[in-house]
Amino acid sequence: MRDMLAKESLHTVCQSAACPNLSECFGAGTATFMILGEFCTRHCRFCAVSQGAPSPVDHEEPVRVARAAAYFGLSHVVVTSVTRDDLDDGGAGSFARTISELRRTLPNASIEVLTPDFRGVARSVATVLMAGPDVFNHNLETVRRLQPDVRPEADYDRSLSVLAMAARWRPELIVKSGIMVGLGETDDEIVAAMSDLYSAGCASLTIGQYLAPSKEHAPVARYVPPESFEGLRNMAMAMGFRSVAAGPLVRSSYRAGELLRQERTEGTACCGR
Repeated sequence: MRDMLAKESLHTVCQSAACPNLSECFGAGTATFMILGEFCTRHCRFCAVSQGAPSPVDHEEPVRVARAAAYFGLSHVVVTSVTRDDLDDGGAGSFARTISELRRTLPNASIEVLTPDFRGVARSVATVLMAGPDVFNHNLETVRRLQPDVRPEADYDRSLSVLAMAARWRPELIVKSGIMVGLGETDDEIVAAMSDLYSAGCASLTIGQYLAPSKEHAPVARYVPPESFEGLRNMAMAMGFRSVAAGPLVRSSYRAGELLRQERTEGTACCGR
């Protein structure tokens, strides 16, 4: 897996964000492709992805992503990106081209995108949606009160508006989001965030424990016990979410294919570790 990604000059969020599930996912032949380079233009205090001056857009990257996905024989492909506020469309065109190449190369695979907020520009969001992903994912990340500190260049209501745009696009599109716990939020604030996501049109939700990538990142305020994740999962399902993955090591694309299958059946809860 590592050798093929290096050969194709591709990045994964698994590696760039120091995901704790990397060995499990790579061992199972799954990965979340990260397009548009490895440097993010924002400075979120929870994220391990490198920050700095981004490189020019690689217009051949969508072809290489599709080729790698076919090589791995993926039935569900997740595509994310760094945030590219330096681009007029925020990178939406690259998402659309990657989706199109994946459809051409792997016509039977389902495609999930995990996008930035595109600064809330409806035209950019529509560019991605018109390409026809099966799942549109954008993470809220944390509760309203902590957003300015944890995501200084993002905005709580802007993220909700992006998700609402996707939810209005077409009925069969699955809209998904994720939040972290352990950053200093209260239980009531978590419930309020889940309620806001459901009201925005989210049907699928992931909840995981925040783990600080380094001492320079936001500190962990608390470690949530596993039984609390079960309670949050049950609460989300009671609100009306159709599929929920919750657990200490759950991340937004962890076992994403399984969550999609659950969503497409009758909706169920999924417990991570």
